[in-house]
Amino acid sequence: MTDDLTRASKALSYVLRHRPSSIGVELDGAGWVGIADLLAAFARGGRPIPRDLLDRVVEGTDKRRFEVDGDRIRAAQGHSVPVELGLAPVTPPDRLYHGTSARFLESIRAEGLRRGRRHDVHLSPDAETAHRVGARRAGPTVILRIDAAGMHRAGHVFYRAANGVWLTAAVPPQWIEA
Repeated sequence: MTDDLTRASKALSYVLRHRPSSIGVELDGAGWVGIADLLAAFARGGRPIPRDLLDRVVEGTDKRRFEVDGDRIRAAQGHSVPVELGLAPVTPPDRLYHGTSARFLESIRAEGLRRGRRHDVHLSPDAETAHRVGARRAGPTVILRIDAAGMHRAGHVFYRAANGVWLTAAVPPQWIEA
């Protein structure tokens, strides 16, 4: 990704997932905001994002962090602000994966995976994706294997975001293999 794309993607993620008020926009209950309103707010704040750059960010990243519906946009998942994405519960595959830094392994073994400030724990459909996610943190990357089928049979609910990320409220330690 080019520097312009990276900067725009990070700015959009920050606003659409965590701090819409930082540029003076409000998300609706499902996390949507009008594209024209969003771009105007970035411009008013001195950080203009041209529409063609926004389109390239939406279409050009492998993470597919954003969804566009007509003239509005939202983050696909990862919010720390209250939103209801309207996802229906789905049966997960037998295994899911979570990439993290080795320094967190002891606490994960004791407490499991918790959502922290976000709405859900994020899980990947394959080890390669989990590795890319985990490698963003400092230190050696560890890939955790999650017994999603067992969790589901035990009553845990899973959702799948539009970008393929699997979401669940928490992953207790008994369902994790390091």
